[in-house]
Amino acid sequence: MRRFSVFPVGLLLAVLGLSWTGQAPNAAVRSAPVPPPPSRTDRRGVYLSAPAAAQPGYLETILGKLSEFGLDTVVVDVKNNHGEVCYASGVDLARRIGAVKVHLDLRAVVRAVHARGMYLIARQVVFYDPLLARHLGYDSPWVLPTVPAATAYNLEIAAEVAAAGVDEIQFDYIRFPDDGPIGPDYSGRCTAVEAFLQAARSRLKLPLSADVYGRVTFPWNARKIDPIGQQLEGMARWVDAVSPMVYPSHYVERAFKDDPYGTVHQAVRDARARVETPIRPYLQAFEMAIPPGMTYTTYILEQIRAAEEAGASGYLFWNPRSDYSVLWAALAARGRR
Repeated sequence: MRRFSVFPVGLLLAVLGLSWTGQAPNAAVRSAPVPPPPSRTDRRGVYLSAPAAAQPGYLETILGKLSEFGLDTVVVDVKNNHGEVCYASGVDLARRIGAVKVHLDLRAVVRAVHARGMYLIARQVVFYDPLLARHLGYDSPWVLPTVPAATAYNLEIAAEVAAAGVDEIQFDYIRFPDDGPIGPDYSGRCTAVEAFLQAARSRLKLPLSADVYGRVTFPWNARKIDPIGQQLEGMARWVDAVSPMVYPSHYVERAFKDDPYGTVHQAVRDARARVETPIRPYLQAFEMAIPPGMTYTTYILEQIRAAEEAGASGYLFWNPRSDYSVLWAALAARGRR
């Protein structure tokens, strides 16, 4: 049995004298808008869990709101972080390990989204997979990018999802566990993550994207010293868009927690300086660590403004409950300005 531990990364960065960004917190400066290069991945939308997307009438409500506010994309789970394959998969291994949990009719979701002229991204959690890990005999919810059974399994699921007619596959948890200090050479881990993406790029004929930690955007990440094995330059070679999860509430330094504009702007700006692949961040649409004196709606609007002014290729909103009532209020307020 193999066990993986979780390392307190914020503490380690402090010991090394690094911030999450590799820069002083006040380096997140305001600037004039920087238009992104034209991109077919320039999309704006929201994430839905599979049960939310399958709830009677809810997907149509979401699609109506997206249309009302000029957004065009829905991200829906096809394999979640419980290891569940969320549709009626025919993948043999998924059935044998009890991973198939039919939360939604994937082809019906494709039809509904396309009927409204919108773009459907299938989110596939890759290497955090408690069900496959148990099947392989690991005492951990993780399977590693170096395990051929894990990579083959996820590629087979992705191919099946692509055949269902989705517009894009977005790989999440495309990494190793956060189980070591930042600083040593993790180039081997980076190579393994990139090999999976290269194999997916070779096999799949639709746009691909990858979710990455927010810290992956920052300059020190280029040195391949992060235990998760996500290195922006290497991953960006194989995907059509990168989606850093730049939720201000998740940063260590108070200056970043309290500055949603500066946090998002700096992350997008730094990422764009390193790669030509479109940067399409995940923005925070859940109420956590909102700065004193700032409303939730303002918090959302500041992130949007930052993404646009830093030249992001669109943006996606994350709410773990798929509840976007405050997002709609924020967008309505923006339209009245």
